[in-house]
Amino acid sequence: MAMFSDPAVPRRVITGTRNGRSVVVSDGPVVNAHHYASLPGMMTSVIYTTAASPTLPITEGETAPMHVHVPPAQGGTCLMIVTFPPDSIFEAPTFDPAAADAEQRVFIPGLAERFEVDAPGMHQTDSIDYDLVLAGEIWLELGGGETVHLRAGDVVVQGGARHAWRNRGDLVATMAFVLIGGGAG
Repeated sequence: MAMFSDPAVPRRVITGTRNGRSVVVSDGPVVNAHHYASLPGMMTSVIYTTAASPTLPITEGETAPMHVHVPPAQGGTCLMIVTFPPDSIFEAPTFDPAAADAEQRVFIPGLAERFEVDAPGMHQTDSIDYDLVLAGEIWLELGGGETVHLRAGDVVVQGGARHAWRNRGDLVATMAFVLIGGGAG
């Protein structure tokens, strides 16, 4: 199995207003970032979350502590960056699906439970998602069988569809996700 170096934890700069002046509220690495022991090359970083009606100006630097629930409640938002290793990681004889599932349930609670047992990686959320490919290539697999090949710079607007992300390439792929909690129609 090919091993990959851990992707860099993103730097997060949060601005707000204090005493009528624009200021940096927080500047540093994302607190809620995790490199997966069970999935070499995978990292999830929950960067920022908001409630349904966020209060402005921003005065706090941390809204996405470790173990924050993903996806957001109706009207709330969540910004994540995820690095996906090649699918070959999942095909290696050393891959332990139970360990991967347990680790994901700890670090992306609420989302991990939506991954289907009979169709690994396949899931559906009650959210509108803006999905941006930052680096590499990845394949969007839809529940109806359609597959879309995406490259850096491509954007997907996910409207509550059943889907999975597949990295059929040889290098890690990095994506940014903006989830906006919706209600079931």
